[in-house]
Amino acid sequence: MTLDALVDAVQTNCHIADARHAADLSLCIYLLQMREFYRWEQGHAFGAALDRDDVGLWLARREALWSELESRSFVQLPFGGRQFDPFDADALNAELSPHGLHYGAGFAAADRPGFFLAQRHRAQRCDDGLMLQVCDRELARGLFAPPAALLNGRTIVLRRESLARWLWEKFEAFSLRRAEGPFKALADAYGLADSAAFVAALPRLVDDQCDTLVLHELGEHRAGRWLEPGWAAMRLALDHRRTDLHVRAVRDHIADLEVTLPALLDRGASKALHFWFANYEGVREQMFPSLTAAYAAWRGGDSGRALLRAAGAGAAHFRALAGQVLDLHARLGSRAGPSIDRLLAAPESVFALPA
Repeated sequence: MTLDALVDAVQTNCHIADARHAADLSLCIYLLQMREFYRWEQGHAFGAALDRDDVGLWLARREALWSELESRSFVQLPFGGRQFDPFDADALNAELSPHGLHYGAGFAAADRPGFFLAQRHRAQRCDDGLMLQVCDRELARGLFAPPAALLNGRTIVLRRESLARWLWEKFEAFSLRRAEGPFKALADAYGLADSAAFVAALPRLVDDQCDTLVLHELGEHRAGRWLEPGWAAMRLALDHRRTDLHVRAVRDHIADLEVTLPALLDRGASKALHFWFANYEGVREQMFPSLTAAYAAWRGGDSGRALLRAAGAGAAHFRALAGQVLDLHARLGSRAGPSIDRLLAAPESVFALPA
């Protein structure tokens, strides 16, 4: 098994993807993600103090490496005496599966690829006939490391290590002032008094919240039954990152308002609801700001009635909005980007619950 050569090749492709797309991030997000990427690459424990000079030197070297790699093509992946296309994850995984490994390749946006290689934690069938691949320790990864993704329309991939690091970043930021809000409710529920308590609770945290990520990806799959293939074709017509962020938020809302939130309420999964709202931010929150009021009503003891009503009304709004996006693309094709941008940036696209 030529594992070292495979790890090197996957990591090279991760570096090439980062070289092309790290500049897409805001400076603040870029520095935070690079800091955590450094922690992962150097094998530092959560909570370990990082030497500012060491991080600065590593960052300079990484950016110099990116300058060398930015114009290079992605490399083939060697394993078992064969060479695999970096986007042919199915073929490579057929060879990796007996060795307890899983390879992932996908797109965060129409032109932003991401790759990773990890040890497999478990594999199983889940709802809608989808395959669930749960990954553990990551052997190669890039700056972009989403904890969960729906790949090839048939497989949900969960990255436990990426989820753990996302939770650590949230906890570290929260610890600076322990402000009221959904993450404090989550921290209180798990007794996360300090970094030692966080590390002790982390395996249980990751186990519990994986179910929430699976529900979201299941919602993505169900939304895709009527959005695709037009939705993927539409995203190729987008010229601006802002438009793509809004488009992604529309689909995320459909997935979570129709599947994730109703399922969590039905299960009485209070910790999972705190976790979901701790990650409710950015463009998604901008497009449905009053959803947090329904969350507050649930925390106030209304048994989730306001959240269920909000989810139903919001889902109808964002389905209709998605239909308008698809109609614009059907009429304008590759010229649809500016019209879609105007539609989703308009005040009418923001959903507000009736008073």
